[in-house]
Amino acid sequence: MMTKKQQAFVTTVLTFYKQHGRHELPWRQTHDPYAILVSEIMLQQTQVGRVIPKYEQFLKTFPTVESLATAPLRAVFTVWQGLGYNRRAKMLHACAQSIVRDYNGVWPSEYRTLTSLPGIGAYTASALLAFSYNTATPLIETNVRTVYLHHFFTTKEQVNDRELMPIIEATLDIKNPRDWYYALMDYGSYLKQTVGNKSKQSKQYSKQSVFKGSDRQIRGAIIRTLSNETKGVTIARLTAVNSELDSLRIQEQLSKLMTEGMVAKDGSKYSLPS
Repeated sequence: MMTKKQQAFVTTVLTFYKQHGRHELPWRQTHDPYAILVSEIMLQQTQVGRVIPKYEQFLKTFPTVESLATAPLRAVFTVWQGLGYNRRAKMLHACAQSIVRDYNGVWPSEYRTLTSLPGIGAYTASALLAFSYNTATPLIETNVRTVYLHHFFTTKEQVNDRELMPIIEATLDIKNPRDWYYALMDYGSYLKQTVGNKSKQSKQYSKQSVFKGSDRQIRGAIIRTLSNETKGVTIARLTAVNSELDSLRIQEQLSKLMTEGMVAKDGSKYSLPS
């Protein structure tokens, strides 16, 4: 049974959602686990405004899990361009292949099975259960974390998620967890804009690294260049096109991308996997 404070909290969240909820977001118009997974992977470390057009483009290009599973990785990377963190695209592609190969295209609805799939961790599995199947399962991500920190840990620092979870479980809407989590996420996004990022009080908080000059920038430049070159690229060409970047670091990241299966080499030329 909820405490009076928890009941008042639930009322606050739901009232906000009724008046200001982002009900029009495209991934909220479907219960298809494939479409929802695409949105969840895209939304990792990427703002909603940037995700919406890429989400719509991606699903237009790959409307089903089967179409993604059979597409060459090159095509997936090409559509993914602009979102960054290209490893996410590779894991999404691998997950689609596993669903088609191992589950005959039918999505599992068990947490343990979902977390065994490529690229699906604890949060993503819980999100799939909540948003696709309306299953009441506790989950926590940055906006949800912000809401609970703001209301229940006003001044405390270094709050562990283990401290939040009992309150998340106590206030979880068992009958309609889907809308409850949508409400929490929208309210959390609002709080970040108005009171600041309360997630900084979390022990799990880590500041995103600067992009310019990072390995992420170099890896992204490599994938982008190879996406635009269908016949393969020599290392000389790759470094010439990206002359503003350190050539030794380009070679270092190129080797890592090859090890990860994100880049292929044929003779002296590099390309995206076919």
